Amino acid sequence: MSERRIFFMSHATARQRAADYALREASEGDKVTFEAKKRTDDQNSRFHWLCGLLAKSPLEWAGKRRTLAQWKVLMVSGHATATVEGSEMVPGIEGEFVNLRESTALMSVRRSTSLIEYTQAFMSMKGIEITEFAEEYA
Repeated sequence: MSERRIFFMSHATARQRAADYALREASEGDKVTFEAKKRTDDQNSRFHWLCGLLAKSPLEWAGKRRTLAQWKVLMVSGHATATVEGSEMVPGIEGEFVNLRESTALMSVRRSTSLIEYTQAFMSMKGIEITEFAEEYA
């Protein structure tokens, strides 16, 4: 059974321990992986709250008012295109078109921050007021 080690880069000592392990203790063939911290619960709540504000607004997209879930898809897809991550439109199982886009659950803190800023900028350009972040979403 393989042993798993996780080091959080939260201070100089943690960084040193991770480096020491990778250089001195890891066995031949071990894999060392560095990944960014995933988005926070607050970021998730804030993004859904913003999409909820869009859904409650009079703004229409493609001739119709959209739900929170639909605004989420639109914002994630637009953000991916604007930041050159891109997305892919493919025919779906029933002949519909599906946007294969990145998952917000797998976004890093940095990427999630960018998505929130993108959404807020979009809302500002469309004249949608961003009220105070409601406590029930925090």
